[in-house]
Amino acid sequence: MHDLPPDLPRLRTLETWLQLTLDHVRQAIVIAEQREAQRQRATPPPSPDWLLQLSIGAGSQPIAVHVGGCSSAGRRARPIGRDQAMRALAEGLEACVLCRPDTELGILG
Repeated sequence: MHDLPPDLPRLRTLETWLQLTLDHVRQAIVIAEQREAQRQRATPPPSPDWLLQLSIGAGSQPIAVHVGGCSSAGRRARPIGRDQAMRALAEGLEACVLCRPDTELGILG
């Protein structure tokens, strides 16, 4: 550790300077945390790998499988896993003709 001055006045001055510096660092941390929180709010969550498009109405039924992020899936889509997407296509659910989830999944249609 560095040698400190032996006399009280210089030690008090050093203490004051360190306190001011610490306050400045803490203030910078608060600003950086606020910036990071704002950046995280501004970043949209990643799109799911697969989507299940649902029909209109109260008893909405699955009507198509899409690759995640496909704009033709619309607002009535919910994320599903790879296995669910494969199962839905194997059971005869329509594959989107634009994003081709069947091709992405390696299923020959």
